[in-house]
Amino acid sequence: MPPTPGQTIGPFYGYALPYDDGQHLVPPGRADAVRLIGRVLDGRGAPVPDAMLEIWQADAAGRIVREAGSLHRDGHTFTGWGRAATDNTGRYSFTTVRPGASRHGRLPFIAMTVFARGLLNRLFTRVYLPAPESALAGEPLLASLPPERRGTLVAEDDGSALHFDVHLQGDRETVFLTYPGHAP
Repeated sequence: MPPTPGQTIGPFYGYALPYDDGQHLVPPGRADAVRLIGRVLDGRGAPVPDAMLEIWQADAAGRIVREAGSLHRDGHTFTGWGRAATDNTGRYSFTTVRPGASRHGRLPFIAMTVFARGLLNRLFTRVYLPAPESALAGEPLLASLPPERRGTLVAEDDGSALHFDVHLQGDRETVFLTYPGHAP
């Protein structure tokens, strides 16, 4: 069988996939805007300069947008989806809102997908907002992980941005997820 797009080695991302303002789920100057920034790093800790990330998330009230038009950027409509490429130093940046919990009693998170050279398929992970350890340990997915691995799914908040680095391999490898119907 011929390879599918998920199985071809890139990088092809800079050619056809980025689009204007894809990294801005909300305009940067909006009152409730927050930046999600970080780097994508390989197993040696070197930056990956040609990765692409996509995020999906609920709005601040925990509502998941279900309308068509996630590529549409009109300056005020929150679509819950964005795409950003890394720069030459492996850095990425999104402008979004802090998501609310989409289910009662659960912690809010941002779903993230990573595409990069050398990956035969995309990788899925989550970015949880910082919370007390007791809350993190009570979240079902995080509770299923050893405490030392939990931190790979939790962003750091410095007051001006949420920081979340993606480690593709190595001692600090980010926890990656497999969803039903997705072949690893």
